Amino acid sequence: MVKNVLIISTSPRKDGNSNMLADAFAKGAESSGNSVEIVRLYDKTISFCKGCLACQETGFCVIHDDASIIAQKMFNADVLVFATPIYYYEMSGQMKTMLDRANPLYDSKYKFKDIYLLTAAAENEEETSDGAINGLEGWISCFERAALKGVVKGHGFTDVGEIRDAPVLKEAYEMGASV
Repeated sequence: MVKNVLIISTSPRKDGNSNMLADAFAKGAESSGNSVEIVRLYDKTISFCKGCLACQETGFCVIHDDASIIAQKMFNADVLVFATPIYYYEMSGQMKTMLDRANPLYDSKYKFKDIYLLTAAAENEEETSDGAINGLEGWISCFERAALKGVVKGHGFTDVGEIRDAPVLKEAYEMGASV
């Protein structure tokens, strides 16, 4: 069965390491015959959630920017993939803001069930990505039909493009191919 895979790459750097993880995952998912779209947040306008909860009544956000379009893409996807750099042992602010702005999806008939996380961090410790994993799992817990199916942790990459020849790209590709 062909799946509609949406990858949201949240790096503020155009050629960032987490973007390269997103690309590798996409190639793997495409190799299995899936339909794949990558949305990169570095050039999007995404305002902070106002907390008004109007979206719970209307199903749409009162803020009209790129986040509303992306949330609609999330609604229609079978698989969601988030790629993020790790800043201060947590997901990027861009990722957190996008998750908050996806609030119209709560209590909707969203399609996604499988969610994946790809992380790139300067630090080498195994637990470096735990804050991002916990944060995403908190968001996922609000969507009872969805589950975190896999995580790729890229550690030890500081400079833009440093991940280019790392084995973790193969891991991302293989995870994508298994979708």
